[in-house]
Amino acid sequence: MKRGKFISFEGGEGCGKTTQIARLKAELEARGESVVVVREPGGTRLSELIRTLLKDEEDDPPCDRAELLLFLAARAQLVRNVISPALDDGRWVLSDRFSDSTFAYQGYGRGLPLDFLREANSFACEGLSPDLTLLLEVPPGVSASRMRSREARTASSADRIERAGDGFHSRVREGFASLAKAEPGRIVRVDASGTPDEVASLIRALVFA
Repeated sequence: MKRGKFISFEGGEGCGKTTQIARLKAELEARGESVVVVREPGGTRLSELIRTLLKDEEDDPPCDRAELLLFLAARAQLVRNVISPALDDGRWVLSDRFSDSTFAYQGYGRGLPLDFLREANSFACEGLSPDLTLLLEVPPGVSASRMRSREARTASSADRIERAGDGFHSRVREGFASLAKAEPGRIVRVDASGTPDEVASLIRALVFA
């Protein structure tokens, strides 16, 4: 059986990953493909419990090293139980974040050593890497505006990581740019500041080229 395709969506807050994943899923299914959508952290019972700890814990928030290890634990469970089996079955996997978020957020953002992160991540993922990573980019002002709109629309508030501050998120953006520069064959930068239709058109051209 032909192995499936693995596409990850990356980017800072408010870049539109969720919308574009849903659109690409619909496009693939219209073409007769079987698609699995996952999110990080999450996607399994254990990984969703870890997500709650990472996103919502306020009384005893994880320190930077604990945060990293929790993300990796959630990813290890997701890869072993969901992503790898789906790919072996010939299905497409669309992931809302994957390893590059660890490098950008915990490496560049938190300042943890990148060499260690790469080794630890490879262990957690059993060496798995996306076939294509779509890095959705929007200016900081657009990101902030979209976040405010989302919070008003859903009556929600920013989570612990989203509240980390402008300096942190600036380092994250720089980290994503550095990662894209280092792996241009896998990571493709996408201008996500346009309308959802415009961005979806750009993504279709990349995926179905």
